[in-house]
Amino acid sequence: MNLSKQYSFWGSLSPLGGLTGAGLLIMASARLSWAIMLAGSLFWVYGLTSLTFTLLYTSLGNKFFPIKSRTALLTSIAFFFGSIYLFLFWLLSPFAAMEAFMVLLLVPVFCAGSGIGLSLTESAHPDIFDSVSEAVSQAATLAGLIIVFSVIREPFSYCSLSFPGSLSGLITIMYFNSGSFVPIGIFAPSAGALLILGYVVCMYQYSKGKKGVN
Repeated sequence: MNLSKQYSFWGSLSPLGGLTGAGLLIMASARLSWAIMLAGSLFWVYGLTSLTFTLLYTSLGNKFFPIKSRTALLTSIAFFFGSIYLFLFWLLSPFAAMEAFMVLLLVPVFCAGSGIGLSLTESAHPDIFDSVSEAVSQAATLAGLIIVFSVIREPFSYCSLSFPGSLSGLITIMYFNSGSFVPIGIFAPSAGALLILGYVVCMYQYSKGKKGVN
């Protein structure tokens, strides 16, 4: 199986198929505001890292682009753009950036391990548009999963939905009565997120089996 199929929406190595982003999903889905900040970081880091890495690879080639250093270079580029995103968000809303500081720092790690560099260097003449589109599609899949989880999880945990911003770090856009969801607070810790994740994985594997996708 080639990498393009493995990293597709249903592929075994995609964020949805292999759940490689499960750690980010559990940590960032507690609040919708965190999920929105993380989604922006995913698009920013994955897109710009793939673009920069592709331009360097196509311009320098194998002669000045050693195989052993490609992973280190990809990681450095990802952390560079991740730091810029964190700094820009800190300028807009310092408290919001501090709340999501840890999960935002993990985005470059997931980007470096996503396989976008491997899929690029396997091609003799890589296409910039294809490589960036592949990276952005991976980011979109993971970002969409995290936002959907947060929309489900935050009301059950805190009886609210929030956006990033304001002096307190988040803006509550919806507030529900404490008796609207039962049991309240059970999904706030990581154990509650794992319950949701386990249910979604079971449903996904069931639908995957029905479709006959490997």
